[in-house]
Amino acid sequence: MLKFIKHHMTSIGNIEIYPVISFILFFLFFMIMLIVVIRSSKAFIAKMEHLPLEDGTPATRIANTETL
Repeated sequence: MLKFIKHHMTSIGNIEIYPVISFILFFLFFMIMLIVVIRSSKAFIAKMEHLPLEDGTPATRIANTETL
């Protein structure tokens, strides 16, 4: 099975560029997500932190009840 795949891969011209393109796309996505996380505000992160637990109440009310 591997020989069958290997034979078809070698018959495709310029196939060596596909792993490079895949790596570049992954790296760019990772870097963009890293920048978004670093630049996001603390208030936004706190709001997203409580989002799965909300039942329709504002995020500030939930944050204030946790300090009590």
